[in-house]
Amino acid sequence: MNASTASTSRAAGIEVYDTTLRDGAQQEGLSLSVGDKLAIAGHLDDLGVDYIEGGWPGAIPKDTEFFHRAAQELTLRHAVLTAFGATRRPDRRADDDPQVRALLDSQAAVVTLVAKSHPRHVESALRTTLAENLAMVRDTVRLLRQEGRRVVLDAEHFFDGYRADRTYALEVVRAAAEAGAEVVALCDTNGGMLPADVAGAVADVLETTGARLGIHCHNDTGCAVANTLAAVDAGATQVQGTLNGYGERTGNADLLTVVADLVLKQGRPVLDPTRLREATRVAHAVSEITNVPPYSRQPYVGASAFAHKAGLHASAIRVDPDLYQHVDPGAVGNDMRMLVSDMAGRASIELKGRELGYDLAGEPEVLSRVIARVKALEAAGYTFEAADASFELLLREEVEGARAALFDVESWRVITDYREADRDARSEATVKLHAAGRRHVATGEGNGPVNALDQALRQALLPAYPELERMELIDFKVRILDAAHGTDAVTRVLIETTDGQTSWQTVGVGPNVVEASWEALVDGAVYGLLRQGVQRR
Repeated sequence: MNASTASTSRAAGIEVYDTTLRDGAQQEGLSLSVGDKLAIAGHLDDLGVDYIEGGWPGAIPKDTEFFHRAAQELTLRHAVLTAFGATRRPDRRADDDPQVRALLDSQAAVVTLVAKSHPRHVESALRTTLAENLAMVRDTVRLLRQEGRRVVLDAEHFFDGYRADRTYALEVVRAAAEAGAEVVALCDTNGGMLPADVAGAVADVLETTGARLGIHCHNDTGCAVANTLAAVDAGATQVQGTLNGYGERTGNADLLTVVADLVLKQGRPVLDPTRLREATRVAHAVSEITNVPPYSRQPYVGASAFAHKAGLHASAIRVDPDLYQHVDPGAVGNDMRMLVSDMAGRASIELKGRELGYDLAGEPEVLSRVIARVKALEAAGYTFEAADASFELLLREEVEGARAALFDVESWRVITDYREADRDARSEATVKLHAAGRRHVATGEGNGPVNALDQALRQALLPAYPELERMELIDFKVRILDAAHGTDAVTRVLIETTDGQTSWQTVGVGPNVVEASWEALVDGAVYGLLRQGVQRR
């Protein structure tokens, strides 16, 4: 199930501890099946993290099943799977506590215990004494060590507890370390700390107790990553976080940003550079599994992380890409992107063409036509910054002299039927087109006109282009461009389509949302087929 001694691989450095499957799964609207968790664990192992916290066996049935299946189905080449749980209950023997026994039954080589380190939480939440809480820590850690488990202790609400009662907070750390915990992770559970506060506390704890420390930060002040880096600078040697910053409230420290900062900015050997190049792929793959749309402005791995728009930037980048980039995008598996807009100059279009495989350096007439069309279309409401696929189709048309037409649309229509008795509206669309030398007529039903059109277009094209089977619409955005016109306003639609490996965006503009959506749907299908190398049939 686990790599045998992954934690020793970086004994003198910094360990990376991922808690996406447990703490990240607490994000509002995020629900992971056991299969989802197994898939994400595989991606985390590809990334090269040292620990994957799988969940809380015994307390959550789904997590108990996860550890059972992981033992049979999950082969980790690098990471160690850890089980999360609590110290024994007050006034109970550790070896007689069913929750502690469930941690042992999980067969996880490493167990992470959560323990109270704030006196108020001990007395109000646990309803026990400060002395008994220390005994709970010692007893549980010792039992797990006697049973051959390695132990990490998460000191919950540590920084707030440190402010309220420094002496007691330090006693909790000391009790865990003396009982055999390898690492005591100091948790900013409420996410309210700032970097200077974290750095000062970590340095004090390290000097006073001598314990090996980790750091676990939430992002309620927007400082989770900065606080994590501050803790490392002060002496912490384990960083905890989640992929894409998932977590309750405002999330946890984004582990991808933390690791990239440590490796690329501070030169710390946290991950092998070849594994760090998996960061962008892993971020997007996990977004697909969680069904949480990728954040385009996410540091390092977001689609906009290395995107450039203004013509001045483009002119400089054509000379030297590093002039407007803080690191090489390839170091995290990302790419530089040139955004095409009405601000675009010749350099922007030339660079974008090169990015898409077209050398326009010696094509001044093509460049002029493309710039003129982009400016005219954006004046009419189109945007190509977030619709690279539509721009590539436009560029193909200007370079090759004809629109990429894999099929010819004869007509389409949509009918929406509302039944008062059922209080339900259903849409039905009919699409007529010619593909592969035949006329195809298809009808699709959906919970709205765009959904129905998507289904009908797909049904009409599948006989000629079965490659569409693996494509699906994953995002749909509508914007009213001239709201003062009310229901008569021009509408812009952005659609994102995926083939399961990557995604692309297309744009449509029209006097009504259905017409604009149709344009974006057709472009999305055409682009998806072209990128698979499909020719007109």
